Amino acid sequence: MKIFNINFKLAVLVLLVSYGCQDPDELLPSVSRQGLNSITANFEDGRGEFIGYLDTETDRIVIPVPYYFPVNSTLEVTPDMLSRMRVNANLDDNVTVEPSLLYMDLTTENTITVTDQRKQVRQYTVVGEIRKSSEASIEDFSLPSLGLSGVVNEDTRTISIISFGEIEPAKAEYRLSAHATIDPDPAAEALDYNEGVELTVTAHDGTQNVYTVQKAVPGKLPYGIRAGSGRIMFAKQLKSDLGITVDNLTGGIAATGEYVVINTRNYESVVIDAKTGERVTSFSLGSVQGSLTNFYSTADASGTILVNNLAPNDGSFKVWKLTSIASAPELMIEWDGGVAIGRKLSVQGSLDADAVITAPIFGSPSRSFARWVVSGGVLTSQVPDIISVGGLPKGWTTNADVISTSATNPMSDYFVASYSDNQFAWVNGQSNTVRQMLDPLSTNYIQNAVDYIEFNNASFAAINWINSFNWGSADMVWLLDVSSPATFSGDLSAGSVPAVQWASEPNVYGGKSVSPPVVNGNGTGDVALTVSENGYYLYLYFMFTNGYVVGVQFDAIDM
Repeated sequence: MKIFNINFKLAVLVLLVSYGCQDPDELLPSVSRQGLNSITANFEDGRGEFIGYLDTETDRIVIPVPYYFPVNSTLEVTPDMLSRMRVNANLDDNVTVEPSLLYMDLTTENTITVTDQRKQVRQYTVVGEIRKSSEASIEDFSLPSLGLSGVVNEDTRTISIISFGEIEPAKAEYRLSAHATIDPDPAAEALDYNEGVELTVTAHDGTQNVYTVQKAVPGKLPYGIRAGSGRIMFAKQLKSDLGITVDNLTGGIAATGEYVVINTRNYESVVIDAKTGERVTSFSLGSVQGSLTNFYSTADASGTILVNNLAPNDGSFKVWKLTSIASAPELMIEWDGGVAIGRKLSVQGSLDADAVITAPIFGSPSRSFARWVVSGGVLTSQVPDIISVGGLPKGWTTNADVISTSATNPMSDYFVASYSDNQFAWVNGQSNTVRQMLDPLSTNYIQNAVDYIEFNNASFAAINWINSFNWGSADMVWLLDVSSPATFSGDLSAGSVPAVQWASEPNVYGGKSVSPPVVNGNGTGDVALTVSENGYYLYLYFMFTNGYVVGVQFDAIDM
């Protein structure tokens, strides 16, 4: 029998969510039939959109409806729900269908008559069918106790655990396609993945797929991150998940590799696991803890945590370092520069070797920042260089961040994310003038955090965009490949910047999106980038004050 899909684009969507069980090769369209392009159905309340398939030999149109709706829920679709469905037909011009389509009982066969432009008449039988899902896939797999993630290759149904040594038997966390089951259950027993483990996934309708999970050292791409590899590892609400109950005072994150340390002014620092987002502990900063003292925090490439105060509100500008979450703060920088400084601090490199530390200055001198240099593990001077940036259309107010692109060359290029101009700028480090700028983002919202890292022969920057109101849509983060100025142009909010490799969903992770919503009154947030020790993974962390802290994993695995 010949079968064709009378709406190809929608059929592809249906295949992806497994409404039907036909072989995809049998669903490719040939021609429209008699001016009838598609038939779709919705529940009486307007939910859902279910697409009809035509058997061209019998002129029978079957509209499959999932057994559960929504598909990921446990709410069963009953025959009674099919007894009054909204049915719509997409017709060519001057084509009619009788009887007029509005509601139809899809539990029985319904006859419709289609008359085309040449008055040719054809009858079809339309009926609904409740179908169980045929999807039997492992969508995500990890060994959280070992800090290992599996890379799923759906084409070969293999899952590679990236490890350069023996893997201890461990329990897994996984996500299956809706209503599928797995045997053996890797979450219930610790399995040995060194030699490979076969896992059988069974769909709701009985369809089975077998996946092989094994330790692997895969090939690596020659450049950059693998397209589509971005995976949200966790998204934790600061208040309900992590216990940070105070509003508006959580402003910075320090990504150390093993942990993400969240800084809240005048409160203990909260430590979460960098892979799972689970709260590990909290620690006091002692005398450094105060509303203006532990104002902001970041980390270097070696995991050393930096904490700074707000100056001149808290006197001279100070930066403390903590070599671990268990160590006491050690004063590293003290500078009485007489300028407003301390709302952001960035470090490129390692304080144990070479690093460039930058902090924007707010007010006068306008559009400037302070820069300290660490060489061979030693701070070269307590007094920073003051750098003025040329070519920015406006000065920044109390929101800006500056990051160098080199740990060893203070004169290297750097990136500036700032408000009120809300333009992300790539600055020539020799002339200190803007080399290239993206189009300005809407100034209804605030851009004030940037980070930069090199990964797999490419350069990446991350920036944020913060909503400080209870209306509007922002609260976004972008990851850009900034290896070449050639792709550094366009409008981020319009999706027209070629350099963008990943973007978060807007309006999902900010304070406006928690329940109940909490306005981010200070318009604060942060971003941080780290690289795994084995060089296969790039991690992006971001935080919106009063909202969420989020971890995203990318990889350079050659699939």
